[in-house]
Amino acid sequence: MRELQPVNQNVLLDITESNAEQVTASGIIIPDSAKKKQNVATVVAISNIENPEITVGDQVMFKEFSGTETKFEDKKYLLVQYADILAKVVETEEI
Repeated sequence: MRELQPVNQNVLLDITESNAEQVTASGIIIPDSAKKKQNVATVVAISNIENPEITVGDQVMFKEFSGTETKFEDKKYLLVQYADILAKVVETEEI
């Protein structure tokens, strides 16, 4: 089995999109070229970082034009610097 393991303060994010077509409320199909690039993804792997604030499986928000996209074994990934992670998406209860 092969896997990607990030190095040098990098984080590997899964950005594989579903193949479902996006349709507006009025029924217009949005082509892939017009879709806004997502900036939230799931952490797949983290390089050796001392006391990271995120763990594998977390959903995180990252800078819009950061990282390097790559395709590996039919999945799309984004390698970003740890410093380009802006926030962790967490579930909270309503008050």
